[in-house]
Amino acid sequence: MIYLQEEESRKTTALLIGAPGDDLSELKGLVDTLGMETLRAVTLTRMDITPAYGMGKGKAEELSALAEEIGADVIIFDFDLDPRKQRNWEKLSKKPSFDRQEVILRIFAQRAQTKEAVLQVELARLEHSLPRLAHSYGDMARQRGGNFGSKGSGETQLELDTRAIREKIRLVKKELSAVVRDRETQRKRREKVPVPTCALAGYTNAGKSSLLNALTGADAFVEDKLFATLDPTTRKLQLANGANILLTDTVGFISNLPHGLVNAFKSTLEEAERANLIIIVIDASDPDAESQYRTVVEVLKEIGAENSPRIIALNKIDRIEEMDEAERILVLSRLEKLFPENVKISAKNRTGFAELSEKICDALMGTGGKYVIPVEQQHILSVARKTGIVESEEWLDDGIHATIRAGTSESGKKLSAMLGQYKAE
Repeated sequence: MIYLQEEESRKTTALLIGAPGDDLSELKGLVDTLGMETLRAVTLTRMDITPAYGMGKGKAEELSALAEEIGADVIIFDFDLDPRKQRNWEKLSKKPSFDRQEVILRIFAQRAQTKEAVLQVELARLEHSLPRLAHSYGDMARQRGGNFGSKGSGETQLELDTRAIREKIRLVKKELSAVVRDRETQRKRREKVPVPTCALAGYTNAGKSSLLNALTGADAFVEDKLFATLDPTTRKLQLANGANILLTDTVGFISNLPHGLVNAFKSTLEEAERANLIIIVIDASDPDAESQYRTVVEVLKEIGAENSPRIIALNKIDRIEEMDEAERILVLSRLEKLFPENVKISAKNRTGFAELSEKICDALMGTGGKYVIPVEQQHILSVARKTGIVESEEWLDDGIHATIRAGTSESGKKLSAMLGQYKAE
């Protein structure tokens, strides 16, 4: 009984293999998030691209022997492994072998909570597995169902399962479309309320959910692991000057995010695309902050949000403040060069929020203008209070003298049009 309990609690162990120049620290983080234990990480010094293994047969046999020697349960590659290479590796090593894309898919499958996320992950997994079905069968892909005198020899089990998966993909897409329509209805209902929208975007584990919680008092799930958030969470945030905005936490980005997941989570990522402002949250303490920022920019471009107004928030600044003085000065100097327009914050210590609030307000509401509104048009002032910010107002004989920030949202643009003719000289 004790032996069985130990076996159940034992983590699956892995040998990680990377291409020349690969930094396997991120893959290690993914494997850890998946609940596996990394026994050894090997970065190849050279790589002869071959159809069978993606490298020379001798090197493949050497790595397969290493996996056996260290007792690894699986072999995981940091580069893409097409179905043929996956079959060859599993045949050679007698161990499950897959790439980082499958690791990410498995993490998403573990962490999906809402119906939409579950369906999105299911769709991505089905589309990913379809060309890989053959490696699950081997000699089981034999013809079945053919009787003497019948018109054909029947379908192979592989063909039957391929057809079944294609039908499942069709059904999942249909169900997902219905869920997306429901969320689209909810979004349109929100858009009727004249409140600007702001999306938190960034590399996975940059601290977006922690920032949402700290700013709004929300209870979004937070964990110091990759992809803690898969579902967007939207909360109302009141800025320091009294303006209200809707703040949305989105799924984290990562380098080489599988295209199947980008497509599957298109509707979720649209929260960033449609936002009036994007706050790119960066882990300031991470040495790879620059490359992670580039990944975020690439994904934003892929979903059509490359021209959206944005603020760069350098999060986890408290970790930098804990460094010794020389290292702290060096890191801060490097960050200033990389991100000259930034705001430094700590979601953990709630520092830098006043400056962030001011930047959000300037980006969403503009700098404001002075207007003289006729008293008989005072309803415009009511619209301004709902849509923008009325910084000051004074009722005089010639009308209402007001300083108003209209904002950049659609409702803000309509307010600007209403105010246009009353702009003070």
